Amino acid sequence: MRYIKVIIAVGIILTLGGCGGTVGKNFKISKVENIVNNTTTQMEIKNMFGKPFKTGIQNGQAIWIYEYNRYYLLANGTSKDLIIVFGPNGVVQSHQLMSSEPTP
Repeated sequence: MRYIKVIIAVGIILTLGGCGGTVGKNFKISKVENIVNNTTTQMEIKNMFGKPFKTGIQNGQAIWIYEYNRYYLLANGTSKDLIIVFGPNGVVQSHQLMSSEPTP
């Protein structure tokens, strides 16, 4: 009887360890190297990464955010955020990548 309880407990832990979810759409960090401030356009960004996860305005400038978060109940997950600020002409003014993954 004791072994059955141990087997059930181990099964539950293994099952919960695999449970989790995702937020956002995954994107390749390596593509960020192709972004050039004061050169890359909104259309080029959209071609590289697709539709942004979030959009907003900061100090009158358009911001696009690409985000991907994968989490697990009992394990470390993955987090990637790319924030792009566009100038008034629709060209990248600045960009920032934050990730829990090692950068290439």
